[in-house]
Amino acid sequence: MIMKIDPYGHKQTYLNWKAKVRNGIPSLSKKNSDVILQYLSDMEKGLNVSAASVKGSRSYSRLNNLRARVIFLAKNLENSYGVSLTDINEEQIFSFFNNMRNGTIKRKDGKPYQSVVDFVKTFKAFWHWHIKTSAKKDVAVKDITKDLDTSSIKAKWVYLTEQQIKLLCENAKWEYRVLIMFMYDTGIRSPGELINIKVSDLYNDFKELHIRDEVVKKGSFGRKVKLMLCSDLLKSYVSIKGLNNNDQLFHISPRAVNQYLQRLAKRVFGDGESLAGEKYSKLTMYDFRHCSCCYWLPRYKSESALKYRFGWKKSDKIHYYSELLGMRDTISEDDMLIDITKTEIEKRLLKTEQENDILKEKVELMQNDRIKTDESIRKLASLMQVYITKLKQLEEIQVNIK
Repeated sequence: MIMKIDPYGHKQTYLNWKAKVRNGIPSLSKKNSDVILQYLSDMEKGLNVSAASVKGSRSYSRLNNLRARVIFLAKNLENSYGVSLTDINEEQIFSFFNNMRNGTIKRKDGKPYQSVVDFVKTFKAFWHWHIKTSAKKDVAVKDITKDLDTSSIKAKWVYLTEQQIKLLCENAKWEYRVLIMFMYDTGIRSPGELINIKVSDLYNDFKELHIRDEVVKKGSFGRKVKLMLCSDLLKSYVSIKGLNNNDQLFHISPRAVNQYLQRLAKRVFGDGESLAGEKYSKLTMYDFRHCSCCYWLPRYKSESALKYRFGWKKSDKIHYYSELLGMRDTISEDDMLIDITKTEIEKRLLKTEQENDILKEKVELMQNDRIKTDESIRKLASLMQVYITKLKQLEEIQVNIK
């Protein structure tokens, strides 16, 4: 099995921490330390997971997030209320999260917490584990998390239009130009999926990309997508770099790439805010997934096809990533002609064509009549006038159908 590259070293970070706390987590009571270590051990194995959660072991990235937040909660709840994590009551936990939201409890740098919901969700996950493990010991635990506020403010990100992407590329180093267009074209998750792409994942003369099942995040899926914007660039890039099939397509440091992108964006666009609320100087690789969604949304004919390209199972991801930025109203007059209306117009066209054929025959007969009386001339003139009127009606109906 091919090993998935871990760009941020989440696995080693977690294993190193685990080795250090084998005899207990410093600055926590034994009760809190024991219960947290047991919780993380179960999450590492995928045991006692909530019925509403995804089954299976948690990723090392997720484990690192869980341990940091659960330890934070344990320390602060112990300091604030003098109780362990499993002894907290409903009123206390509600009061604690309200204090985080209103700024009574601040970060170490003195600033208010911006994403309290992440801590709320972590506590809910822990508490549901606590309920499940207690039930196995025939101990009933009340769910005190049902009414916790899990609303959140959408994170800001950097939105770039198609023209801004082109301008950014024009001012970027050649290798970064290829990287930017690849991320923009594919909408690939960066750096997790991106850094695991090999040259062998490109096929059909660099016109298609295979994002393998083993490199995608949990809950997503592998997929094959067409490269519509960066195919020629990639072909040149692989040739010039002399890359082989088993080589990484982009051998990069995510931190270094983000720093370069931020300097570049600030130089090209200044330090103002993009339409998605974040400053251009905060541009990261992951913003290109958002921008890619905005680019492809009006171009795909179906939601399911768009979701496949981005590896999504739920439609709400489309709005989350695009916020419908760059969309425009594409309704036309032709769209207003529903099928019934078109059918009626087509019937009128057929009837008018038949009437015109009859009139034409009458005109031709009278024109061929050698004896031209005053009466016949008047009739001929009248028929010609009707014929001309019908021709105009026919032209108008044909225009409506088109």
